[in-house]
Amino acid sequence: MRKQRVLSLMLFGGIVGAVFMAAMPLQNDPPTKNEIILRTVGAMLEQGHYSPKRIDDAFSKEIFIEYLKRLDPSKRVLLEKDVSRLRKFETRIDDEIHGAPLDFFAALDEIYKVRLVEAEDIYKQLIEKPFTFDKNETIELDWDKTEFASNETERKDRWRKYLKFQTLERYNDLLEQQEKNKTKADFVAKTNEALEIEARGKVKKGMDKYFDRLKNKFDENERFAVFVGTITNEMDPHTDFFPPVEKRSFDERLSGRFFGIGALLMQEDDKIKIRSVTAGGPAWKSGEIQANDIILKVAQGTGEPEDLTGSTTDDAVKIIRGAEGSEVRLTIQKPDGTQKVVPIIRAELKLDETFARSAIINSGKNKIGVIDLPAFYADFQRPQAARCSKDVAKEVEKLKAEGVDGIIIDIRDNGGGSLQEVVNMVGLFIKTGPVVQIRDRAGRPSQMGDNDPSVLYDGPLAVLVNERSASASEIFASAIQDYKRGIVIGSSSTYGKGTVQRAFPVGGMGNGSGAGDLGAVHLTLQKYYRVNGGATQLKGVESDIVLTGVYEAYKMREKDSPNALVWDEMPKANYQTWTASPDVALLQQKSKARLAGNDVFKQIEDNTNILADNRKTSRSLELKNYKVQLKEIKDVAGKVRDLTKLKTDLSVANLAGDLEVINSDSLKKDRNTFWINFLKKDVYMNETINVMDDMIQQKGMAVKN
Repeated sequence: MRKQRVLSLMLFGGIVGAVFMAAMPLQNDPPTKNEIILRTVGAMLEQGHYSPKRIDDAFSKEIFIEYLKRLDPSKRVLLEKDVSRLRKFETRIDDEIHGAPLDFFAALDEIYKVRLVEAEDIYKQLIEKPFTFDKNETIELDWDKTEFASNETERKDRWRKYLKFQTLERYNDLLEQQEKNKTKADFVAKTNEALEIEARGKVKKGMDKYFDRLKNKFDENERFAVFVGTITNEMDPHTDFFPPVEKRSFDERLSGRFFGIGALLMQEDDKIKIRSVTAGGPAWKSGEIQANDIILKVAQGTGEPEDLTGSTTDDAVKIIRGAEGSEVRLTIQKPDGTQKVVPIIRAELKLDETFARSAIINSGKNKIGVIDLPAFYADFQRPQAARCSKDVAKEVEKLKAEGVDGIIIDIRDNGGGSLQEVVNMVGLFIKTGPVVQIRDRAGRPSQMGDNDPSVLYDGPLAVLVNERSASASEIFASAIQDYKRGIVIGSSSTYGKGTVQRAFPVGGMGNGSGAGDLGAVHLTLQKYYRVNGGATQLKGVESDIVLTGVYEAYKMREKDSPNALVWDEMPKANYQTWTASPDVALLQQKSKARLAGNDVFKQIEDNTNILADNRKTSRSLELKNYKVQLKEIKDVAGKVRDLTKLKTDLSVANLAGDLEVINSDSLKKDRNTFWINFLKKDVYMNETINVMDDMIQQKGMAVKN
């Protein structure tokens, strides 16, 4: 059955190009490169996407709004009269996708190039004049709350406030540094005027780079790629367009080349944002860097930090990458607005850094095993290569030999991986049965399941998740939950990605690279479903025991995307639940009673809500009030960090048999030390251990299935 599905997918890939190209309208004149891209991508979406939206006037209006937002996200370049002039194209973009001349992109591009030159002139005039920070005025940082400037005067004032805010941030940093250094023997105080000049100089340097990128690198081809990407993302967040150069870069990053610190970077306006962090890499091991953090500055060791404002991702990579073993210091801005300097030792990213590992926690009542799994990894090209299901099986065997009373599978921050490995891993804990259901565009259902009747471990089992547990992680958690084999503990729900994508070339069909001469589309083809029939899409997996996650309030999950595919159901699969299943209602009752006397998770929820509300709001441009706002944010963020750390350490230890391997390599030893120390202070693991103690005590849990 599985071979048949793979063959069907290969056949689909083989004929897809011909079908899509055949859908292009015939013209007397040869189509331009952009016309070929747009029409081919449109046909791909309509004929291949799992659940395509109608490409009509309503679709066109959405693209019109979203592309303007992506082209000028801070609304400091275009004017309202420009948008008004372009409104005649508001319902024509769908016609252009279907074969009409590409007038909208051409018209907007001409306006944009003119306005960009004007904006640069405005910036250069304003940055030469000193700023004062004693006037009570504010800047709105939530661009969704602002409209395009109605005239030249308003646009100029918007630039003035933006540059003033950028200068204020750096001016305040310099004041704080001077205050810290004033007791040093060689300290020489600078006047406030000198500090303002220095701060403004830093802003100028960053903005010069920003405009250089917009003029010389963000060219017509890149702007058109953003336009096409806007169209593909309108179908769903995971259907993407990659132009040839970006596609090659994307593939290189996926192959494990992560710039020396293990982080994938992306451009967002004039900032560098972390798109993802590689499990086991140097950034991940720091414990301080996560997706959606912004990198503000980079310093080589103890050297002077370089401001990244206006830098491209390539520029940032050159600064961050360096010799193995050397130190780089990143100044990052968290989603809550707080800043922190994070020192990182550059290292080669090794595959074994992402492998499963285990430890034992002594609760005082029971001996509980913890298996940490950062990803559902597999290398099917090499039969002897590591696979997570085999590695988890080895860890289970070791924990059983140690006589543990229960096992926790920790898949927090696990973004997914191999679906086959999920199936194999679920099979370690159940007899036989389906693990995941899949449905394609035509509604054809299929299943993947476990056919091995043996059960490696039949004792109490818990799965620890958070709001960033996604894709394959959600299949694992849902299967354990649906079979009533164990209990899911963590955030109110997991991420909610229940779709399957595959890359198709837009041009160059015969080169076999998958990139195509004109780029590639990562197209959503299928949807995952639980064995109980519900989709993991959008809703994710709802935890049995809810422990509010620190990023839940920031609205970063699938359900927070306006273009996410809907949740739906398919018929329930035929499966038999675990006969010695835990009493979930009783476990919930005990956890609720326990947390009533310790409202740590309620405090985490309340404080992260405050931080989330303050992420995009107005900021004071008066130094005194700015300092007050900044302190309020820092205080709340510090409180959240303190809340996630236990005052009394958990009793955590490595398995004795693992120590020889751990201590054989300094990087392995450092990684292990960080992990063990993290678990000792982990408030989420603490309550999971309490729930596991309750589960072990439940009557019938020791009964063999």
